[in-house]
Amino acid sequence: MGRAVWLCGEVNLLLSHAMTEHPHNPLQGMTLEAILTILVDRHGWETLAQRINVRCFTSDPSIKSSLTFLRKTPWARQKVEAWYLYDLRRGYK
Repeated sequence: MGRAVWLCGEVNLLLSHAMTEHPHNPLQGMTLEAILTILVDRHGWETLAQRINVRCFTSDPSIKSSLTFLRKTPWARQKVEAWYLYDLRRGYK
């Protein structure tokens, strides 16, 4: 019984730490789909393709195909997320 209480306390401590670890992260709670949709609405597919040269933005672009690619390609996803954060710093909401 004592071990179970200790483990519950440990889990609660870890959860509490995880929730407060990045309290000012603007990506927290944002889905990749939401980020991509915002960027497409603001800038359009052509501008996305110019800044991040990947086929899913240049050839018959769609949210669905782009999400599939970005979820499998960490470097491209990082570029999309970085662009979104750049826009936030520039004052886009």
